[in-house]
Amino acid sequence: MMYPTPYLDYLIEFHVRRDYFECHELLEEYWKEQPREKRHHYWVALIQLAVGLYHHRRSNLAGAERMYQKAAAKIAARPDRFQQLGLDPNELQHQIHKQLQFLSQTPPFFQDLTLSLSPDLRKACDQRCGELGLNWSTEEPATDEYIIHKHLLRDRKEVIAERERQWVIRLERGR
Repeated sequence: MMYPTPYLDYLIEFHVRRDYFECHELLEEYWKEQPREKRHHYWVALIQLAVGLYHHRRSNLAGAERMYQKAAAKIAARPDRFQQLGLDPNELQHQIHKQLQFLSQTPPFFQDLTLSLSPDLRKACDQRCGELGLNWSTEEPATDEYIIHKHLLRDRKEVIAERERQWVIRLERGR
């Protein structure tokens, strides 16, 4: 099966760098590029899973719980789609449930997730890693403060410029 490159990049960020903020950015951009009638909710579930992990790692427990629950609901609604994406929907639900349990521990506990990938998806990820000059690894947790607190530390000039550009477009349409 051919997997979209942004999906493979999401999985690489998810497993190699453990940069859940970047996972969200990559897949959200891909999702938004699709025509509205082709914006599938399974991409949103994966975005929400990454956002949940980002919040969880930063101890935003309410945000993490909300994102995990939304992702789990979308997975439960269309498990066939996740199977087509090379993911085991039952295992994915189990992993999300485990993360929710970690939230309720005293003190709350965080652990990176390693998704169970089908052999063909793993092969596609390995090939993409080769193109990017990366080695696939799922063993190391992210400890880089920039990755952990990326939304606070990143350069937002491009984001702000794009928001302003979109605002001007909406104003011009309203005329």
